Amino acid sequence: MAVSPFRLPSAVVPTRPPPGPAWGGLAVVAVVPLALAAVFGAAAVAWWGRPDQTLHLAAAGAAGALALVALLGFSWHRRAVCAAAHATLLQSVMDGLPEALAVAGPEGTLLAANSAFMALSATTTETRVAEILASHCREGADTLRLRDLDAAVRRGEGGEAFVFFVDDTLGTATRVPGSGPGRAAPRLVSARPIAGGEAGVLVEWRVRSAAAPAAGIHPWRDLWDLAPLGVLLVDGAGALLRVNLTLADWLGHTREMLEDGSRHLRDLMAAPPPGDLFPERLAGMAEVALAAARAAPLRASVLHVAPSSGGTLLFLGDLTREAAREEELHRVEQRFQRFFQFAPTGFAFLDGEFRLVECNPTFLAMAGAGMADVQGQSIASLFQKEHRANLLARLGEVLDGRPPVAGTPVEARLGGAAGPVVHVYSRRFDGEGDGDERGLILHLVDMTTQKNLEAQFVQSQKMQAIGQLAGGVAHDFNNLLTAMIGFCDLLLLRHKPGDQSFSDIMQIKQNANRAANLVRQLLAFSRQQTLQPRVLSITDVLAELSNLLRRLIGENIELRMLHGRDTGLVRVDQGQLEQVIINLAVNARDAMPKGGRLTIITGNLHTTEPIRHETEEMPPGDYVVVEVIDTGIGIPPENLQRIFEPFFSTKEVGSGTGLGLSTVYGIVRQTGGFVFVESRPGEGAKFSIHLPRLDEAALAQAAPAEESRDRAPADLTGMGTILLVEDEDAVRVFGARALRNKGYTVLEARSGEEALDLLQGDQGGSVDLIVSDVVMPQMDGPTMIDQVRRFRPDVKVVFISGYAEDRFRHSLKDGAVVDFLPKPFSLKQLAAKVKEVMEGAPRTGA
Repeated sequence: MAVSPFRLPSAVVPTRPPPGPAWGGLAVVAVVPLALAAVFGAAAVAWWGRPDQTLHLAAAGAAGALALVALLGFSWHRRAVCAAAHATLLQSVMDGLPEALAVAGPEGTLLAANSAFMALSATTTETRVAEILASHCREGADTLRLRDLDAAVRRGEGGEAFVFFVDDTLGTATRVPGSGPGRAAPRLVSARPIAGGEAGVLVEWRVRSAAAPAAGIHPWRDLWDLAPLGVLLVDGAGALLRVNLTLADWLGHTREMLEDGSRHLRDLMAAPPPGDLFPERLAGMAEVALAAARAAPLRASVLHVAPSSGGTLLFLGDLTREAAREEELHRVEQRFQRFFQFAPTGFAFLDGEFRLVECNPTFLAMAGAGMADVQGQSIASLFQKEHRANLLARLGEVLDGRPPVAGTPVEARLGGAAGPVVHVYSRRFDGEGDGDERGLILHLVDMTTQKNLEAQFVQSQKMQAIGQLAGGVAHDFNNLLTAMIGFCDLLLLRHKPGDQSFSDIMQIKQNANRAANLVRQLLAFSRQQTLQPRVLSITDVLAELSNLLRRLIGENIELRMLHGRDTGLVRVDQGQLEQVIINLAVNARDAMPKGGRLTIITGNLHTTEPIRHETEEMPPGDYVVVEVIDTGIGIPPENLQRIFEPFFSTKEVGSGTGLGLSTVYGIVRQTGGFVFVESRPGEGAKFSIHLPRLDEAALAQAAPAEESRDRAPADLTGMGTILLVEDEDAVRVFGARALRNKGYTVLEARSGEEALDLLQGDQGGSVDLIVSDVVMPQMDGPTMIDQVRRFRPDVKVVFISGYAEDRFRHSLKDGAVVDFLPKPFSLKQLAAKVKEVMEGAPRTGA
């Protein structure tokens, strides 16, 4: 199509013309130079006739130049005023047009427009005109038509497109009856190339309202163009007569190009078959390859060939895109299957009757069953009976559209007693068709590990709370028992076995010792007793205990001991270990009232993985294991979690204190070991004790300490000055009398402050040993000793306390050396400890 000449309505006009120069500018560009020219002219006349004509000539030249500048300024200003007036006139003419008018540059971007077109787009940036118009059109055929029109004018052609604008923004002059904001208004968009001079080939765009489709445009064209099929009309020889926009879009051509009369059916084929290609021939072809302009050949299926009055209609389906959609659908399905199969949580689909339709492998692993076992079964049958009612009630609520609070699961246990505890989340889904039933999607999260950790935490908190209570009670009792046992020892010094009071005193002391043993059990449970560990062989300890154990369990119970080869050594308090074995043996005896067999097995265990048992986890390492197995009545599951609690007992009232197994637990844990129990009703019980096995380095380090401990002094008398610091009067009086009886000079203090005053007085320099309580009001023992070390760094110290030594060790400075004697203690134990420390090497500490 030839390029139209440039004419007035199509002139390239700025969207808003710039203002012309004001008349004040004339003074600058014309009047000022003219005035200066007059000045220089007058000077030239004045200097005429002088001998030296240089000034005359210079003034005359300047006057002429300024006059020329003035004339040019007048000419420039006149042209500028005319151009501004012309631009204003052109803009006024364009704004007065009853249609939207825009001029686009060679790249299709907006250069100029009238006010009607500017109502479509407030932007003055370089936006493509076709894009501005397309943004107001309906999606689909209208945008395709505008795209084809834009492509045509860029090829130097012109044309029209009948479209519908969604919003009527062209103003009152172009509004059609019934149109309004938000309603579709018919518009006729025309475009043609025009000559733009130095600007190159421009494009004139016009938009006018159209109350009815333009000639040659029928509303049914939308159905033709928007069909998801490629439709073409050919004559009997195969020449293309008409194509829809869908097919043109597939091939990458404009419809005008395909309908120019020069195209044949063969031209559309990427690999046309030999011979004449008539439309009827395509009816026998299931698939053809179309030649696309901008991509690889397009696979299309021949859906229908229909003769009509104007030729033959061909309907083609896009196999390439269909194959791409199928491939994408396949990829999506594969991704879902991978997610479904390998998800760490369980998924299941249920029908409306709560029957299992499908589930993933994780769900089957949780349920401990195969697909054949669970498919079609009620979901409730997979859970324990006590959880089924609550689960079904929740699923019914969700299925009926009454979901609970978002994110609230149902907690239930799958399978038998050892099945996992899960949180069940449920969501309803509705069928897509009339015959599809609604159902449920279940999401199961295994909470077993978390529940075990929670139970372990609760159990440890409970045991710690009971232990703190027991430890506090034991401390107060130890002070009382120290005084009772101590004064009994003092009385026994004056009352010999032949004295009539001797038996009474011994009864008091024996009962005090029994009370002390009960307190030790409380401290053992709370892990606050003071241990005296030494390197032992488990087999040797059991050999020494065997006779005692046989007497304890009775003749109707068989005792068997099976020792492993090369059983390792452990470092434990022998008395406490014997207490553990005795308590377990007595507990087994009570579980076998009609007789049975008690088996004790020893051996070594090396593990590289943590061992979890119920609520406790044992780290990897080397252990010496002692298993105590009975054939008794067993322990009910509800009691297994409580057997180590103090005072918990299933025996009759008065048959025991309920501290036997709690003592076992406390001693083993304080030693650094672990104790586990396995039992079923009617099948007996097995207690497994795991104690850390000593390596060679630990044995070498422990040997010197063991030798020094074995050397106990025979003579308990001595000499020297001892400062006894104790806030309990009874304990202090007994201790002072006991030490004086052994030959020592004893100074007494009721508190830490009183002891400091005494040490800084005249008698302080003679003190050889300080025996002090740990817990005292105002100033405790460790704080007092810390201050004493500042002026008496060489003084020896023995702490006495009803608490364990570990309770105050952290209060001492690093490097501080002190000895410890636990309460309750006898006169002999006090004298032996003082003798040991007084005869030892001087003790210094930081």
